[in-house]
Amino acid sequence: MQLSFRDIVDIGPKCLERFIDSSNAPEISDLEIELAGCSNLSGDYTVGRVSPPNHTLFYSIHGQGKFRVPSGEMQLDEGQLIILPAGQSFEVTIVSEQWDIIWVNLADSERWTPFNKLGAVIVDNAMLEGLHHAMELLYLERDVENRNSAMQVVSRYLYRIIDAPLSDVHTHDEKERRQVSRLHSLFSAVEKQLQFDWDMESLSEKAHYSAPHLHRLCLQVFGRSPKQHVIHLRMTRAKSLLLSTQWPVSYIASYVGYANVFTFSKRFKKSTGLSPSAFRESVN
Repeated sequence: MQLSFRDIVDIGPKCLERFIDSSNAPEISDLEIELAGCSNLSGDYTVGRVSPPNHTLFYSIHGQGKFRVPSGEMQLDEGQLIILPAGQSFEVTIVSEQWDIIWVNLADSERWTPFNKLGAVIVDNAMLEGLHHAMELLYLERDVENRNSAMQVVSRYLYRIIDAPLSDVHTHDEKERRQVSRLHSLFSAVEKQLQFDWDMESLSEKAHYSAPHLHRLCLQVFGRSPKQHVIHLRMTRAKSLLLSTQWPVSYIASYVGYANVFTFSKRFKKSTGLSPSAFRESVN
């Protein structure tokens, strides 16, 4: 029997919600966050969406909730994250007496393409307490500089969700889960050796996949080719090093796998729109 869904918002008087939107935190538009919130729920709470145009993330800080999705029911326990991609109809209700959560609505844009690749998934041990604290600060803080600092934390956590190994993911397709886990294991290893000259041959050999299969799988999960994903990991690490160290740009270039600092700078500017030095100065 096919499950039916409806757009519904039934939030009782015992529920407390702190909404983060462009009126109190205009910086969220830089990450294409459409709406977010920190919620302390009790009593009546049912929210349903039919084919929503955005991605939705729920993280359970304390207590449990239940989600209905087209493939069945999924319970979200404390410390777990559920990812609901754009177009995924769902309905969520409380299971426990009290349920404390954070949630984020993300635009269905190229930036967040990886969320389209898995369907509804639950991630164990997501460890998003830091994201929770940053979101509470965004809600309360009126100082722009402090909000920008909080946004850096939010950005790191959201990108970590995309790039983290999904060995703790639950889906309704175990074969898909094993393939995705294997893919993330590959790039977890790559991330530890970014200085290595990774090409398709070495990536395929490491993953024990043929080059065409690895290419198809990467496009399916990440929305980019294997080599493009290696570049993405290198640029992510480079940005982190530029912000957290005073290392010379040439040293960072070598550290993330570029023997030629000019080639690194050109790639970095293509990725971020800024040169490495300008990126460091813009944040500091």
